[in-house]
Amino acid sequence: MSGMEIERKFLVRGSDYKQRAYASDRIKQGYICSGHGRTVRVRLRGGRGFLTIKGPSADGGLSRYEFEKEITTDEAEHLFALCKPGIIDKTRYLVRSGKHTFEVDEFYGDNEGLVMAEVELSAPDEPFEKPDFIGKEVTGDGRFYNGHLREYPFSLWGSTLTEEYR
Repeated sequence: MSGMEIERKFLVRGSDYKQRAYASDRIKQGYICSGHGRTVRVRLRGGRGFLTIKGPSADGGLSRYEFEKEITTDEAEHLFALCKPGIIDKTRYLVRSGKHTFEVDEFYGDNEGLVMAEVELSAPDEPFEKPDFIGKEVTGDGRFYNGHLREYPFSLWGSTLTEEYR
């Protein structure tokens, strides 16, 4: 898959998303390189490997170019050796809401306690139904990007979030 990715990100309240999920997968993700808004990552998800290249964000973090290629799990495991320190470990839950699917990520390790949801859109102004577990929008807030969480885990700064983020 390649093309422009348009998505909005939100913090999640409670754990109701788990009961509403129609599928879930554990994800292991590492970053070969990142900087200036660009990333090259390797991912294992559901017994499949992926290599993804993302460009810098546009529209205040709402959209960015993404190229993704499926690779073998063996290739992915070998590429993890090239990754920067700090692996992202999370479970992704898929939850339908209206005509959209929210991807809810529950993080582990140094990012334990962080749960975020994102919804992909076909246009920046496309309307969508928010499930009741959706909290504060964090689209464009760089602290909540996986590449940033790898280097500056939630455990280092999450306790400083004000009540408005919860």
